Amino acid sequence: MKLRFFIIFLPLTIAGCDNSPNLAQLCQENTEICNDFGKDNWCKVERNNVSLSRIALKNKPSADIEKFTLLLAYESYIKCMALASQIQHIKLKEKTTMRKNHLLKAKAHLVALTDETASSEHPHLLYYHWSRTANRTALEKFLALEGSPILENAIDQYHLATYYVKREPKKTLRLLYRSLELHQPQTELEVETLQTLATIFTNKKEYKQAYIWLKAYELAQETPDKWVVETLQQYQQAYQLDHEFLDEVAMNTLDNILAGSFTTPKY
Repeated sequence: MKLRFFIIFLPLTIAGCDNSPNLAQLCQENTEICNDFGKDNWCKVERNNVSLSRIALKNKPSADIEKFTLLLAYESYIKCMALASQIQHIKLKEKTTMRKNHLLKAKAHLVALTDETASSEHPHLLYYHWSRTANRTALEKFLALEGSPILENAIDQYHLATYYVKREPKKTLRLLYRSLELHQPQTELEVETLQTLATIFTNKKEYKQAYIWLKAYELAQETPDKWVVETLQQYQQAYQLDHEFLDEVAMNTLDNILAGSFTTPKY
């Protein structure tokens, strides 16, 4: 049985936004922001992420990290609303129109913020403009920072890894591990790092390692991913893996990452 993995670069989200105890209070103080995209039940988490990101940027209008976070929040909302706006309501046609309007508004906001940050020198935004708009100048500036303290964080190490993934596999592996080492407790985990590790070990035909990292990726998700669950089952059957042992290894590995105590294994 031939199993294939694909690297999927997913947008970052703000963990727990929908359940944040401060959300209601923040929205009372920023009603114009929180009501900008209505109160639709669809894409609620993504909409709240946008609201919280906009409020954070309002409080720090020149902060590049907040702009980067908002760009990603807009992308997630647009992706979700693009699906929701396709649903046709026979009795509530105005709801379909409303969703389409919100989608267009979000796209306009995204374009405006993309243009606004085009000249930023922040590494997060340099990577964003290369990965989204193929800005070669931004890429060159980002790569020029490699090895400097400013890139010694989980996000930028992962971003470096995505650049080298098709160029230098060994270096990519080192960068991914370093990203996990630099993860700070109580911050959002770059879960795509786990999935990319699963992809790399699949390509290396090291199926136990591939299973461990894919299982860790599954455990890190807020909601079950049917594709991941089915793939893990296929791995177990195709390669006769001791899934109970490997599941425990994956759980312990994820716990160490979240606790900020992960160390790069020998490879």
